[in-house]
Formats: sequence, structure tokens, C-alpha cells
Amino acid sequence: MTTKFTSSPGVSKAQVVGTRLGTGALVAALALTTVAGCADFSGITPQAQVRDAASLGLPAPAAPTAAPLDTQWWHAFGDDTLDQLEAQALQANPSLKLAQTRIAAAQAATQLTGSASGPQLGAELDLTHQRYTANGMFPPPLGGAVIDSGTAQLGLSWELDFFGKNRAALQAALGNERAAQADAQAARVLLAAQVAQTYFAWIGLNAQLTVVSRTLAQREEAHKLVQDRFNAGLDTPLDLRQAQGALPDARLQLAQLDEQITLTRNALAALLGEPNHPPALIPKALAAIKPISFDTSVNANLLGQRADVAAARWRAQAADQGITAARAQFYPNINLTAFAGFSSIGLGQLLQSGSQQWGVGPAISLPLFDSGRLRANLGGKTAERDAAVESYNAAVINAVHEVVDQLASRQAIARQQAEQTEAARAAQDAYAAAQQRYASGMLNALQVLNAETAVLAQQRQAAELGTRALQNQVALARALGGGYTPPAPAAIAEKLSLK
Repeated sequence: MTTKFTSSPGVSKAQVVGTRLGTGALVAALALTTVAGCADFSGITPQAQVRDAASLGLPAPAAPTAAPLDTQWWHAFGDDTLDQLEAQALQANPSLKLAQTRIAAAQAATQLTGSASGPQLGAELDLTHQRYTANGMFPPPLGGAVIDSGTAQLGLSWELDFFGKNRAALQAALGNERAAQADAQAARVLLAAQVAQTYFAWIGLNAQLTVVSRTLAQREEAHKLVQDRFNAGLDTPLDLRQAQGALPDARLQLAQLDEQITLTRNALAALLGEPNHPPALIPKALAAIKPISFDTSVNANLLGQRADVAAARWRAQAADQGITAARAQFYPNINLTAFAGFSSIGLGQLLQSGSQQWGVGPAISLPLFDSGRLRANLGGKTAERDAAVESYNAAVINAVHEVVDQLASRQAIARQQAEQTEAARAAQDAYAAAQQRYASGMLNALQVLNAETAVLAQQRQAAELGTRALQNQVALARALGGGYTPPAPAAIAEKLSLK
């Protein structure tokens, strides 16, 4: 056994290289270096703690009251146009394609990491045309002569992963790959929700446009009536001016809605991947769109239904395995190496039997002093693990927050719609009574038009609330995971090994 010391700026390392060691010598050397290799990594431990369902106030799931959310949940709205928009967006949007490239990159990283555990075979061919110095270690006829030399051989190396460094690195890479896959699903859910919400916003704005168009027509009729009454001396200049002022206000609302409709169609076109070609759509009635029925209970199942939470969980697991790999670097690195081939001075003899050479044996390397490099690496991996755990905790808190917010909005919108329905019924009754009194000559046409104003105001409010209700359903579907199903659901405590 020989010991070879090498040095580089700021770093000193001793390598113990064993050549042609017997089994007993190898075991003894391994035991010695294992004891020496237990370098001090005390004091470097993770600090962050995983938030579980109980700490978030999430109860255990009861029997489901509805079927699980489908991955294509938007079909439940019963709108063929929405279905076509979703299909186009999910096929053409660049954000999903970007997520797919990240999956491919993560898969390649996993394959690269996994290759470290297998044997490595390489071929070497070295041909040299060299003049040997006459004043060196080789005497004549070699010294002072120009001679061709060559080496042709195969080399085999295999790292024996006794301390689990490569296995932990592979598990970390697999965790990052699964996180990339979950990220892609989260991007898909987000895109589908954005398309549905933008589409419903466009429908709602068109519904308001119909009401405002009627409002403008009504005010034009009222203005004409007031003008006639003013000409007949029945109304004052103030009455005429008020009737005239109502027209620009209605036109302003119309212009604002036109702008919002255009911008919404442009946003929808961008989601479809065609920002310069807004889709040609025919607005539908808000009442024609069916509501979604799903289980809205907030329980521990939520932690497994969200792709973003799953991605954060996989990254926390990967970071945990990174700590294991970093700790394993404190222990000896053991390789089996072998080579076989031909080497000769003079190319004419290169492939002769006498030029054969071969060798086999273990190689053990152990860092004894590295100026704190391994401790710094372990400290960095530990910090990454704590950051990943806190990112997971933040994702879980955000998920619960989104669900409870959307449920609160759902209840509030339902109450508002109930009150608005009553207000609309009262306005419609008053308008019907005004029409009856006008028919019997008890009211004039202007008073009937004024009674219609309250009806139009309620219709616009109904359109706004109807849009909010649909968008809330979309937001709730996304908050509940959008139909995501993890490949291997399990509690975070079982998945993440805390050290």
C-alpha cells in the first residue's frame, strides 16, 4: 500500500490507494478508513418542521358527498365553446410546453445521476512520436533516439456505493423529476382556470353590454319626450339639461364596456397562443351555463389534491436526500478499477503478445482535511432542505387559504344573488304597474321609462353577480386541485424523512 499526497491552493487531501489488495487487507483498510472517515458533521442539522394537516386545522376526510373532480372539470359547465377553447389552449400554450421541457431536463438529470452507480467502460488509444532526451533517465539506444510508442487498452471502473451517496443522489434526482411533473400539472390546471375565467368574463361583459345598450336607447327616448315637453312649455330648462346629461353617461359606459370586451378577447387569444387573432365567439346567456357540483369540504385530502403542494413535497424530499448524499461524502470513496490492453515502444510490436498489459484492484480515497469544504457543502444542503420544507409549508397554507376564501365568496355571492333577485322582482313589479297605469292614462310615457331604469340597473347587477358566481366556481375548482391525482398519494410524514 502506498500513500500519495497532493495539494492545491487552499485544499489538502490524502488519498490512500490500494493496489492488488487481498480480501483481508481490503476489509482492514475499509474498517480503518471508515473510522477515520467519520469526519465531524455535528451541529449541522435541519431546523424546519413540516406542517401537517392537524396543525392547519384540517380534519380527516369524511365520506365524500360528490364524485372527485374530473381532470377536465370544465366539461361540467355544458358549454361546447368553452370545451373547444380549453382544448386549443392546452395544446398550444407555451407555458405548458415549457413545463414539458423542464420534465425532459429533470429526466435527463435523473439518468445522469443514476449512471454513477453503474460500471464505466472506456477505450484508450495513445500513439506518440517522441524524441527521448540523451541526458535523461533513459540510456542509449533509447536516449537521444526518436521512437514511436503506443498504448491501446480498455479501462473499467465501478464505484461501490457502500455509504449510499449515489443512491441518495438518485433519489434526490427522482424527487426533482416528480416535482417537475407535478409543476406541469399545476401549470395545466392554472391555464385551464385562466381560460374559463376569461371566457366567463367575456360572456358577462356582453350581458352588461346588452343592458347598457338598452339603457342608452331608453335615455334617448326620455330625452326626446323631455324635449317635446320643453317645447310645449311643460318642462323646465333644468329638466331638459338633466335629460341631455344622461346621454353622454350612457355612451361612456358603452365605450368602457367595448374596451373591456376587446381586451378580454385579446387576453383569451393570448391564452390560446394566438395573440393577434382573437377568437370569433358568439355570446351565450349566463343562465345557460350549468353550475359545477363537487365536494367542497376542506380536509386533509386537500394536501394530496393540489399539484403545487405535491411539487413542493417532492422538492422537500429531494432536498432531504441531498443531505444524505452530502453526509456520505464524509466517508471513504471505494472504486474497483481494471485495465487490459497493449503497450509498446515501437508501433510494430504494439499488438504482439508480449505487449499485453493488465491490472485490477481496488482504490480507496478519503478526504482528511479539506478546509471545511464538506461541512460547507452539508450546511448548504441542509439550508436548501429547510428552504424546501418552508416552501412546502407556504404552499400548504396558500392552498388552504385559497379554498376557504373561495368558499366564503361562494356563500357571499349566493346571498347577494338572493337579495338581488328580490330587488329585481320588486323593480319588475313596479315597472309592470307603471305600464298598467300608463295604459289607463294615469301616467305619462316618461314616468314609465323612469320605472324601467330600476329594472335595467338590476339586470346589470344580475349579470355582474352571475359572472362572479361562474368565476368563483372556476377558482374553487382550481383551489381544490383541478382534478389532479398524485401518482403515489401518501402522508407527508411518511414521505419525508426528517433528520
